[in-house]
Amino acid sequence: MTLSKSWVDSANGATHPFPLNNLPYGVFSADGAEPHCGVAIGDMILDVTEAEAEGLIELSDEPLFDLPFWNPLMEEGPAVWAALRDRLTALLAEESEERGKVEPLLVAQADADMHMPFAVSEYTDFYAGRHHAQNVGTMFRGPENALPPNWLHIPIGYNGRASSVVVSGTDIRRPWGQLKGPNDDTPRFAPSQRFDIELEMGAIVGTPSDGPISVQEADDNIFGYVLLNDWSARDIQAWEYQPLGPFQAKATATSISPWIVTKAALEPFRCDTPTREVELLDHLKDVGPMLYDIDLSVIMTPEGKAATTIARTNYNEMYYSAAQQLAHHTTSGCPMNTGDLLGSGTISGPEKHNRGSLLELSWGGKEPLTLDSGETRSFINDGDTLVLTGEAKGDGFVIGFGDCTGKVLAALDTPYQRN
Repeated sequence: MTLSKSWVDSANGATHPFPLNNLPYGVFSADGAEPHCGVAIGDMILDVTEAEAEGLIELSDEPLFDLPFWNPLMEEGPAVWAALRDRLTALLAEESEERGKVEPLLVAQADADMHMPFAVSEYTDFYAGRHHAQNVGTMFRGPENALPPNWLHIPIGYNGRASSVVVSGTDIRRPWGQLKGPNDDTPRFAPSQRFDIELEMGAIVGTPSDGPISVQEADDNIFGYVLLNDWSARDIQAWEYQPLGPFQAKATATSISPWIVTKAALEPFRCDTPTREVELLDHLKDVGPMLYDIDLSVIMTPEGKAATTIARTNYNEMYYSAAQQLAHHTTSGCPMNTGDLLGSGTISGPEKHNRGSLLELSWGGKEPLTLDSGETRSFINDGDTLVLTGEAKGDGFVIGFGDCTGKVLAALDTPYQRN
């Protein structure tokens, strides 16, 4: 697929993240107005709420975009998703005859504030990246026992907190928690000293289900994808996770990028999951290319200092696709709802610079990173800003997600301080 041209000139650059091929969905506000649903096109945002109100978009007898989130559209299912994409393409394409009606509904992204693009129903985080699981397991259990015995058979996950999912740009407060180091006789209550990120992709459920669904059905039910940073307090996690797994260590915040990139926009970038040494059971087997070729990176910027790209990897490194994760989630009969968010698990690659967490990059703090500023890091310092980026590269165009950004603030003086 090649670049599709738009009459919005900024959308036609070969490296711009929001060409006509993309059309990602977000929620924005500008000039003190209420948040509206919008679509990114080049450097602009098309106000979809106003476009529907003026009759330029008609998909249902009832308004779909009068609320500041995309869940009503998601509930409509794939046929309506496709109809909207076709209509937006017609309105914004180079040869569109409706430019005069559409142009007044454009807002500059530079003048807009971004909000959560959808209402998160529930949140599940997986541990489905092979290199990450191998690295972490090697650190704590040795290379012979790095992977749990079930890891090559099912995508392992845990239920997270939908209430702590925030949009890019939201500051992240260093958490307090119960900590117990290897030389401590008893635990203590203190701010986390090993605060970390996890570079992930988030899959958003559009079509709900009730009972088991196949991998193909799961793929059909996914509405789109976001970049996802699952902030992690490693010292809190080390004490609390035995035997049940992450809890407070992962409940501080999960940041997502502001734009939902639809599955339709990513179709040209589908790719296969990695070669498996253990055959999956039939209900989890691949039914075609289920991953996507998306370049990912992590950028760290200490306050007032130069930025450093500390990791580069690709979504194609995942061992289990989002469709397999969603299908597995339903096998017990678990209902899945519109707006459910599935975190992929940390995406790491085979080389050191491919590692998607500071835990791996510094090998548990034993090998600190040297930043371009000359400073070193094992984990995140107060004032550090972490940025996740992602783009799928086509023939003369790219599909971008918008940055997933968060700045870490110092812990409260006491955990019960009120801001």
